[in-house]
Amino acid sequence: MKKVLALVMALGVFSLTSFSQENVEANQDSATTEAVAQNDSTQAPEAVAEAETTSEEVFTPEEKGFHQVIKEKFIEGGAGFMALVLICLILGVAISIERILYLNLATTNTKKLLENIEAALEKGDEEAAKEICRNTPGPVASIFYQGLTRLADGPEMVEKTVASYGSVQMGLLEKGLTWVSLCIGLAPSLGFLGTVVGMIQAFDDIAVAGEMSPTVVAGGIKVALLTTVGGLIVAMILQVFYNYLLSKIDDLTTDMEDSSISLVDMVVKYNAKK
Repeated sequence: MKKVLALVMALGVFSLTSFSQENVEANQDSATTEAVAQNDSTQAPEAVAEAETTSEEVFTPEEKGFHQVIKEKFIEGGAGFMALVLICLILGVAISIERILYLNLATTNTKKLLENIEAALEKGDEEAAKEICRNTPGPVASIFYQGLTRLADGPEMVEKTVASYGSVQMGLLEKGLTWVSLCIGLAPSLGFLGTVVGMIQAFDDIAVAGEMSPTVVAGGIKVALLTTVGGLIVAMILQVFYNYLLSKIDDLTTDMEDSSISLVDMVVKYNAKK
């Protein structure tokens, strides 16, 4: 599971690095464009008009893909805040995928497991029942094994052991959820922080220009809105993963409780026959 988590994190870091490189390239292209525009302004009006006509004939607007639009909005929103929001997404998704794989592997056919244990106990073979639990993956089989190790101490001790070890397995199932919850709360907070910074930037531009116009405040407001949108989108994506994980853990917990009761009843019958 740690390898899966590391792989997802590595892919996320690679994506973040590519975004940063594109941000630098975009800034360089912007600077080059401004320099060219300044050089063109020194030319004669006839030459400028001829160059604009030629560029309109040569270059035709192309429809941008979804991936290209996302990259542009990431760059326009400011690499600082958008990178932090992206880190929250990468971390949250990586932990969620690792937890999903772990919980799916933890799912056990408890009905079949109980039938095999009951068949072994009816034959009086306690070691065979323990071996069945050892060879079965999942928290339910681990709980059963711990309970069967106290079989000689009576049903009450088996019940206490099952309850105690069940709490340990519950902690393992819920491991990592606090980090997903943290990313859900942190992503929109970073987005709102970017909103505040963007609005401050807009007011600074107004103060420098000495007038209120859409052109002056457009840049700061764009940063404010894009960071907020990015943080909310990340929070919504991670919330879906988080709710799925909670529902999966609830199903496993219910299965653990029901099967533990069945195991204790089985032990009571087994001791009554001895």
